[in-house]
Amino acid sequence: NGVENIRQLREDVRYGPTQGRYKVYIIDEAHMITSSAFNAFLKTLEEPPSYVVFILATTEVNSIPITILSRCQRYDFKRITADEISLRMKDIMEKEGQEVTKEALDYVARVADGSMRDGLSMLDQCIAFHLGKKLTYDSVLDVLGAVDNEVYFELTKAIKAGDSIAVIRIIDDIFMKGREVTTFVKDYIWFLRNLMISKASADAYMLTGMSAENYKRLRDLSSLFEMEVIERYIRILSDLSSKIRFDNAKRVLTEIAFLKLIKPQMERDYDSILNRVAVIEDKLEKGIVVSGTTSAPSMTETSFEKKKVNIAAVPEDIKELVINWQVFCSKLKSGPYGVVIPYVHPNHDGDVLELVIDYEGVELLVGRDDAFLASCQDVASQILPGKDFKMKIVRMKKDHEYKDEYEDLLEKYKEFMVIDDDENNFGKEDL
Repeated sequence: NGVENIRQLREDVRYGPTQGRYKVYIIDEAHMITSSAFNAFLKTLEEPPSYVVFILATTEVNSIPITILSRCQRYDFKRITADEISLRMKDIMEKEGQEVTKEALDYVARVADGSMRDGLSMLDQCIAFHLGKKLTYDSVLDVLGAVDNEVYFELTKAIKAGDSIAVIRIIDDIFMKGREVTTFVKDYIWFLRNLMISKASADAYMLTGMSAENYKRLRDLSSLFEMEVIERYIRILSDLSSKIRFDNAKRVLTEIAFLKLIKPQMERDYDSILNRVAVIEDKLEKGIVVSGTTSAPSMTETSFEKKKVNIAAVPEDIKELVINWQVFCSKLKSGPYGVVIPYVHPNHDGDVLELVIDYEGVELLVGRDDAFLASCQDVASQILPGKDFKMKIVRMKKDHEYKDEYEDLLEKYKEFMVIDDDENNFGKEDL
């Protein structure tokens, strides 16, 4: 793709073909050729010998200079349908004597996204991992790091039910099985696309690539959602798909995105407001009493007295950890509890560090208290070696705010805080 390659090509075309009438040069990925190389190639392309044919293949025709395009005949090839790819791969497998199920071929054909070359490459990879064995749908999912459709059905039901714990556990299971997160997100966007199409039309069976049984289930599931809500889900996950490609904290970003699907109040755009209204209407239809969170407290409500912070009484060890709180959070956010950290506030009770967790964070931590404390103590020991911290979890009740019941210990030591660049913008506002 450089000038030297073009110079060599120009030397080669000076000699006629030894067999046949033409010498044909196929230049694949032509958009990778540099500007200087294109300039060097221009004269040869403009006045080629009569026996020379150049074929420039590219998937990014807009990257080819207009001076080159104007001297070429252009042929646009359309994507191959998934059915055609599947049939071609079936024919190849029969000739090779390789047993493979229709479900496996259909999945590979869909993932190939119109490219026969990509489809055959993935199929070859799957066969290499299961040489001499029948290639099944499950074995293809294992090799490609993909997730079964059944998981997407369960995940969508959990999102609709607002069950954040179930959603986090499904994501945890996907990560623990070593599935490729980018493939998982992309496939779930496709599942939501099918959900949207099935809701738009009852006759869209052929457009989804699903079995008749799964399509019926999809139609039943689509009746639970408004079209605007599905569109919002796709938008959030499309943003996630572009973010996680080059980010190290893939798990945390994935968990945050799926929590946004469940809790539209975490966003402030128009689609999210519509989603919140739909959730409230759904609860009212079911006879669930919806209470406002911004109403003024009545005279009979219990008033809370803030838990005062006596700076002089704060143990030195806890003071040092609070000063390094951003570093502490930064180390924890890349682990399995990263999604909980924005809801955690430091406080102290004598020589014990209290981890005060907002109600939303408590929901995410169900059944994992001991493991969370162990991780916190381990990170604290890394930041302050030789220190032995006693910690305990304090759970905020629903509709109770930390700022209403506690004086902010972080605010007290704000001027002494150690700033961590990775942590500096990580907080509830990012959720």
